[in-house]
Amino acid sequence: MVKILVCYYSRSGTTERMAREIVRGMEDSGLEGEIDIRRVEDTDMDSLPGYDAIVLGSPTYYGLPSGKMKLFLDESVIHHGKLDGKVGGAFASSANPAGGNETTVIAILEALLIHGMVVKGDSKGDHYGPVVIGKPDDGELERCRVYGKRMMKFTKQLRENFSRR
Repeated sequence: MVKILVCYYSRSGTTERMAREIVRGMEDSGLEGEIDIRRVEDTDMDSLPGYDAIVLGSPTYYGLPSGKMKLFLDESVIHHGKLDGKVGGAFASSANPAGGNETTVIAILEALLIHGMVVKGDSKGDHYGPVVIGKPDDGELERCRVYGKRMMKFTKQLRENFSRR
């Protein structure tokens, strides 16, 4: 059984809503797994190596993750090398179209890649990870659920592949 962390920072509630929909997608995937959903400020840094996948979400501030998410990523350096081969993912919200949500997702993914984590893109829709502009609509929430299903499936496949070696 895989173990996944969905960790987010949310001030207005939008990013939290996205996190909950991603978790819902994971739960609806039909695959077994333990899923923890935590606010970034309530996440135990020492727990990170125990997860098979870590999915991080943040609102967009000046085209980048929030200060709290950036601090979390900076402090994760204590686990450098210990997250290698695990699945990583990201999602973001912004107030405006072209408000920097893709650059926020990419900034998070860059940090996860430096940890040696494996990131899966999507050839349809939100290529880097789900993004929401303003209050999420039904389509954006559905893309979060689809992302959750994809992350669960990919994490399970990757773990099974590594377990056979």
